[in-house]
Amino acid sequence: MKKDDIDERVYKLYDEYCHGFIDRRQFFERVAAFAVSGISVFAMAEAMLPNYAEAQLVSFTDERIKATYVEYPSPGGTSGKMRGYLVRPSGDGPFPAVLVMHENRGLNPHIEDVARRAAVAGFLALAPDGLSPIGGYPGNDDDGREMQRTLDQGKLLQDMVNSAMYVKKHELSNGKLGATGFCWGGGATNHLAVVLGSDLDAGVPFYGRAPNSDDVGKISAAMMIQYAEEDERVNAMRADYEAALKANGVRYEMHTYPGTRHGFHNNSTPRYNAEAADLAWERTIEFFAEHLSS
Repeated sequence: MKKDDIDERVYKLYDEYCHGFIDRRQFFERVAAFAVSGISVFAMAEAMLPNYAEAQLVSFTDERIKATYVEYPSPGGTSGKMRGYLVRPSGDGPFPAVLVMHENRGLNPHIEDVARRAAVAGFLALAPDGLSPIGGYPGNDDDGREMQRTLDQGKLLQDMVNSAMYVKKHELSNGKLGATGFCWGGGATNHLAVVLGSDLDAGVPFYGRAPNSDDVGKISAAMMIQYAEEDERVNAMRADYEAALKANGVRYEMHTYPGTRHGFHNNSTPRYNAEAADLAWERTIEFFAEHLSS
C-alpha cells in the first residue's frame, strides 16, 4: 500500500498510538472508521507499522565500521548498569563521539541503524538501550513502549547522562561529544544539553520535548533543533524555547521541514519523508563535524 492511500486521520491515530495514548487494539478499532472500498482495515493499519528489515541502510557487517554491544556502570540510573550499541569507524581514531538516543520504546533496529550511519560518517556512536536494566528491547515496539512507561523517568534520563559520559571518555573518543535523538530521544537530547553543560559540545534533537525555559541558560552546547511541520504537540513548545535560547545567548539554529509529520526521519514507517530526512541528516552530520573536531 502506498502512503498516499492512507487516510490522514490514520496518521493522527498512529501518532497517538506511538506516544502511548491508545494501545494497538484501540488503534486498529479506530482505523476501522476510516476504511474505504478496496482497502481493508487491517491493510491500512498494518501499513503504518514499522518494517525494520526493509529500512536498514547500513548493514551491521559493513566493512566501514565495527559494532559491538558494551556494558558500563550507570550510577543513579535504573539499575546501576547499562548496555548500549557501540559503533566505531574502521581505523585507529580517535573519533568525535556521538550519543544516539531512541524513541519511547527502547533500542530498536532503526536506532541501531542510525548509529551505524553516524559511524560511517566518522563518529564513535553509542546508542544506549534504556530498557537494558529490565531486560532490554523485547523485539517489538509495542512491548518496548509498555516497558519504557514503567521506568522512573528521572533514572532513565540519568542512564542517558551516564551513557553520554561513557562514550565521551571512551579510549577511542577525541573528547568531544555530540548528542542526537528522536521523539523521546529528542527531548532527552535537550535534557542532556541542560544537565551536561560544557561537557556537551553539540546537540541535535529531532522533534523532541523542549526543556523548561528557566533551564535553558544552563546550555553551553551549540544546538540544531529539527522540527516537522505537522507536529502540533511538539511545535507548541517552539516559541518559548526559541525565546529562551535567544535570551540566554545560546548558539542555535532551528529547521522546520515542510510537509513532514512527527517521525519523518524514521524510514521504517510511512511517516518517512525521504527528501526531508536526507537533508536533516546531512545538516546533522555537518553540524557535528563543525563542532566536534579536535
